[in-house]
Amino acid sequence: MNDYIVRAMAADNQIRAFAATSKNLVELARQTHNTSPVATAALGRLLTGSAMMGVMMKNEDDLLTVMMRGDGPINGVTVTADSHGNVKGYVGNPEIVIPPNYLGKLDVGGAIGYGTLTVMKDLGLKEPYVSQVALTTSEVAEDLTYYFASSEQVPSAVALGVLMEKNNTVKQAGGFIIQLMPFAEERVVDILEKKIATITSVTDLLEQGMTPEDILKFVLSDFGEVEFTDKIETQFKCNCSKERVTKALISLGKKELQSMIDDGEEIELNCHFCNSHYKFSVDEMKEILKNNK
Repeated sequence: MNDYIVRAMAADNQIRAFAATSKNLVELARQTHNTSPVATAALGRLLTGSAMMGVMMKNEDDLLTVMMRGDGPINGVTVTADSHGNVKGYVGNPEIVIPPNYLGKLDVGGAIGYGTLTVMKDLGLKEPYVSQVALTTSEVAEDLTYYFASSEQVPSAVALGVLMEKNNTVKQAGGFIIQLMPFAEERVVDILEKKIATITSVTDLLEQGMTPEDILKFVLSDFGEVEFTDKIETQFKCNCSKERVTKALISLGKKELQSMIDDGEEIELNCHFCNSHYKFSVDEMKEILKNNK
């Protein structure tokens, strides 16, 4: 089954909701970066959350970047998503191994540590919208919940999960985001809070065979029928290319480029997001310099 995100409304449009299944994209991210289980969990949660946040954006070319920077040994997690369900990301230290937390689970919070969550939205304006909040638990879902409440003033419930197989491949991955509209009644808030408190984890629901539609029907079961308004495929996809990397090379400046040419050696540039390698011969660099004088 392909990964996908559903969008829905409930409680007479007082609630909007998103749910995703993301096992394939998280597994591809794991393979791409050869991540350890705790790094896979950290990256997978942020990829899943950001994919849902990406499809919240309205315009074709809108881009979202979410960065978690803490003092933990993972050395940061960075994810970029677009409005079409495409998402990519990486961690600073993909091979990190630390002991489980006090519950015996992968210690994502300990891996990320204390620091900041930064959200950048490139909406095609002169300057991107940038918001930064302190990390709360560094377990990702709670941090995104806090971001929505403090930066966007949208009361939200975010749940994200990645479950690993014994061979360290991804068994389950997914999540949901439930948001209250400004006109939501207090009764709706109370009912929703009580229901969410009964949910142990997203991966438990996925292990029961639930689809994103099933998850939202379950979470929102006290509000009658759930109206599904959209279904979007989501995938781990990088849009890097030699042309884009060439632009990055140009941005280093003519002096730096001339210095590389003078070294007389082929250079190789790597994409952080997908680990693709791009080689440039001395002749290619000379041509780039010549065309940008």
